[in-house]
Amino acid sequence: MQIKGTPVYRVKDVAAMVDVDVSTIYRAIQSGELDAYRVGKLLRVPAAAIQAYLKRPAVVTSPLSSGAELTSARADETEDHEQEG
Repeated sequence: MQIKGTPVYRVKDVAAMVDVDVSTIYRAIQSGELDAYRVGKLLRVPAAAIQAYLKRPAVVTSPLSSGAELTSARADETEDHEQEG
């Protein structure tokens, strides 16, 4: 589909292109990270908005080493409890 000569895509098609769940695309639209247009009751995402979304910097939510630190802390606690008993 095109709006004013610009290709636009359905939310489920955008999700497939980006390889994420449809709910991720809806959240990106709601938060303003991804532009979309409403056509009646339907949302359509312009191709340029998809390109801009893919070019945005990735956000790292936690360092990879944090899990290892938590595991060793739990292992130390277990050893302490075994020595007490």
